[in-house]
Amino acid sequence: MERFFLLVLCCLGVSRVTADSLSPPVNVTIREVKANSAVVSWDIPEGDPVIGFAITQQKKDVRMLRFIQEVNTTTRSCALWDLEEETDYIVHVQSISMSGTSPLSEPLRFRTPKEAETQASKSKDEVTMEEVGQTTQLRAGELIIIVVVLIMWAGVIALFCRQYDIIKDNEPNNNKDKAKNSSECSTPEHPTGGLLRSKPFPKKKNNNRMPSVNIIEV
Repeated sequence: MERFFLLVLCCLGVSRVTADSLSPPVNVTIREVKANSAVVSWDIPEGDPVIGFAITQQKKDVRMLRFIQEVNTTTRSCALWDLEEETDYIVHVQSISMSGTSPLSEPLRFRTPKEAETQASKSKDEVTMEEVGQTTQLRAGELIIIVVVLIMWAGVIALFCRQYDIIKDNEPNNNKDKAKNSSECSTPEHPTGGLLRSKPFPKKKNNNRMPSVNIIEV
């Protein structure tokens, strides 16, 4: 297989001069895999004078390669397009420097899903976002209701306190009015307010009339 890669690269006019100090890319991973596309990413060992990259893409068990090369860039990822759904692929990545190319990275294998599976996953994500939005709206509504109830309770408590203060302030005035009314009903000799009654002395047999005397009974 390595000979096949070398032959293809030579046919594409890519130099196979390998730099002794240039290491192959590491941590080659695949992400965002869809039915017709994917993204491959990698890391470069520290200190390597890399000016570009080269990617070979091959279908499994098929002797046909796609070669992607880009120079004068520091990017560490590349999009793969025009893939076929439910197909196995093998990807290699190389670093490019002024002195040549690095050895091939470890092969990365991945499989594209069905288009229907991609759509179902997308729909599921959309539904999840809608549910999150509905939950957020419900929580906002609940918070508004709680705030309104708290404001109403605060208003009721404030009104009660105000009425209580008014009643408390009026109590001394009521006591003064009661004391005033009690003093008006009393006399100077009997502050507690006695009753005046007229009680005549009994008459004597000599038919002499005696003057009547007013007696206060308490």
